Amino acid sequence: MIEKNVVTDFSAEASWPVIGPLSYVHPLAAVIGSVIIGSNVMVAPMASIRGDEGRPLFIGDSSNVQDGVIIHALETESHGNVLEQNLFAVDGQKYAVYVGNRVSLAHQVQIHGPAVVLDDTFVGMQSLIFRSAVGRQCVIEPGVILMGVTVADRRYVPAGSVVRTQAEADQLPEITDDYPMKNMNKGVVHVNTSLAKAYLSERT
Repeated sequence: MIEKNVVTDFSAEASWPVIGPLSYVHPLAAVIGSVIIGSNVMVAPMASIRGDEGRPLFIGDSSNVQDGVIIHALETESHGNVLEQNLFAVDGQKYAVYVGNRVSLAHQVQIHGPAVVLDDTFVGMQSLIFRSAVGRQCVIEPGVILMGVTVADRRYVPAGSVVRTQAEADQLPEITDDYPMKNMNKGVVHVNTSLAKAYLSERT
């Protein structure tokens, strides 16, 4: 389902999603409102990308939003006033949620804005990212909770971790050559961009 959002006191404009070329949104996924999706993106069944409260939501090129993923955000407007505390700035633009290029959001991940996940990062199954920013080339292993922190580039977060302070985030281990998941995201991106292309070809 792809549809515009409704007008409310926290969303003065009704917007249709903007979906780039060669991106595939499964009929059982929901993409609503102020959402920008780049090219070569795979949005799998039961994913929900809902830009009807916090907005805009952005997903970069060649990223994937897998089954059951939820992307949503706290309100970024109230009665015509912008709520800056619920926005992140990336390259001079402000977003409720920003997901970069070649990012994998695995099954049942929740990205709840304000939140940022930068390029070439893997977010493992059933993880939650809220009021947090994750750098480039990171690995968030399954079942992680990030609350109000910034994760530096090329760090990994061990499975099941709950990271609530910046001091904890600053101690996260760096990805080294012997880290077993260091190349996982490349394979996941390849699989999902190939799926998007193949499903689109079935439509024509």
